[in-house]
Amino acid sequence: MQPFHELDLYGYDALLTEDERIIRDSVRRFVEDRVLPVIEEHNRASTFPKHLIPEMAELGLLGANLHGYGCAGLGATAYGLIMQELERGDSGLRSFVSVQGALCMYPIYRYGSDEQKQRWLPGMAAGTLIGAFGLTEPDFGSDPGGMITRARRKGDNWIINGTKFWITNGSVADVAIIWAKDDEGVVRGFLVESSRPGFHATDIKGKFSLKASVTSEIALQDVEVPDSNRLPTAEKLAAPLSCLSQARYGIAWGAIGAAQAVFNCALEYSKTRIQFGKPIASFQLVQKKLAEVATEITKAQLLCVQLGRLKEKEQVSAVQISIAKRNNVHMALEAARTCRDILGANGVHDEYPVGRHMCNLESVITYEGTHDIHLLILGEHLTGIAAYR
Repeated sequence: MQPFHELDLYGYDALLTEDERIIRDSVRRFVEDRVLPVIEEHNRASTFPKHLIPEMAELGLLGANLHGYGCAGLGATAYGLIMQELERGDSGLRSFVSVQGALCMYPIYRYGSDEQKQRWLPGMAAGTLIGAFGLTEPDFGSDPGGMITRARRKGDNWIINGTKFWITNGSVADVAIIWAKDDEGVVRGFLVESSRPGFHATDIKGKFSLKASVTSEIALQDVEVPDSNRLPTAEKLAAPLSCLSQARYGIAWGAIGAAQAVFNCALEYSKTRIQFGKPIASFQLVQKKLAEVATEITKAQLLCVQLGRLKEKEQVSAVQISIAKRNNVHMALEAARTCRDILGANGVHDEYPVGRHMCNLESVITYEGTHDIHLLILGEHLTGIAAYR
């Protein structure tokens, strides 16, 4: 395993507080010591390293930016650095933490009742309860408002029917946040325990991306939940979209970690790989590729630090998060492709992490809003015209 040396061409480290650096370095050691030695085997076996969940909880990584209920109460930039270091290990690991915190704990924290918060958040922060986020459907991804999952009122209860697809943690979740339309077409959020009759989760097989992550289909057939399981203030599509903004923020940071991983690998490899009697790092074409990747990582670092500071001041917008998610994931995927090229045939072997990150990023560029959808979000902001409608 090659040693990791973080790229920092613009004094990005000096923009962080001492506490933020300590948190980053702590998660970095965890990734080095506990994640990297096992992640390739889990990727080969298409299994999630669930033994790491208690350790991540002990480090305070689950719901790290929430306050109370056993959560760490960290600032936005510190949270972003956690996502960066986890995704340097693997996108599947960051996805687990992101879904648990941003997509499951956050909606309970923001839209839930006091009873719901007390019931779920402490256990989720401790990693003893696992959550899933059920918004995407087989026929509705980029257009979540078209969902066909329905929740019908029956006295003091709700009857939910529908199917959710591409759901991280779906088959291992204790509770799923299920988004459904009521009889009036209003989108509502429900806490649905996986133990309820009619709740069925099946893992999606055959993935070549995010293999070290649990991805499932959730089928809900006449699942009955009490009204006390409804998130009381989560009404209309704006509620799940606000959760997606939280997740997209973390993804923007996480992508930097993946890019750093592939860049560090390609840089060190190029210094030791001998062709035509000298290291390939001495050739202009290789230096061009390395320089271009380094430039894009540097730009992404500065973008995310500013985004984090805006979020800490509660001045961040969904459009700003879209810009960062779109830019940084695209940057990381292009970096992985370029670094795979530098490694040549070795780039497609899992002795090196580049191919794994490259495949993972094909998912990351698609979920939580595709590359093109985020482009159109910015386009609507600039022109006032929603081209996707």
